[in-house]
Amino acid sequence: MPTKRKQATLRKPRSDAQRNRERILEVAKGAFTRSGANTSLDDIARDAGVGPGTLYRHFPTREELLEAVYRTEMEKLASAEQKFAEELPPIEALRAWLLLFVDYIAAKQLIAPALNALLGDPKKVFEASYARMWEAIRALVKRAIKSGDIRKDLDPVDLLRALIGVANVASSPDWQQSARRLVDILITGSRPAK
Repeated sequence: MPTKRKQATLRKPRSDAQRNRERILEVAKGAFTRSGANTSLDDIARDAGVGPGTLYRHFPTREELLEAVYRTEMEKLASAEQKFAEELPPIEALRAWLLLFVDYIAAKQLIAPALNALLGDPKKVFEASYARMWEAIRALVKRAIKSGDIRKDLDPVDLLRALIGVANVASSPDWQQSARRLVDILITGSRPAK
């Protein structure tokens, strides 16, 4: 019997099950963003077009769903570095990633309080994802320096600090537009002096 169970856990999920999981995560992100941690899981299931059993099969608890939403957003951010590096010139790849980082900040600001409320101390959830994020920004900046698009003394962390700073002082709902404008200001200010 244990071998059957082990085989079942190693088997790749069916494509419809994977689509359901992804749809649940996308709908849950929006719901947690709008309504916080106490959003109805039945409403999330309904809006995702699945039954409550399907939601609970993928995410047995509210905490697991919140954690999965956060981790999925971090994964998207981290993996976007590779995609942008392959598809865009170095400076445009950096710009595209920084714009995506603004979206990540928005998601974290909304999801973090919910995780705090449910988990007490979500540091482990956040810390596990930070290393990949730092690797991504460092790789993009290194590529842009190598191409001559930005100056050699740019510290990648400074770019992130500037964007996080805008988010932390944000008291109005339009902080994201301001942060998006700041990305272009940061890119312009990072170019080498002529």
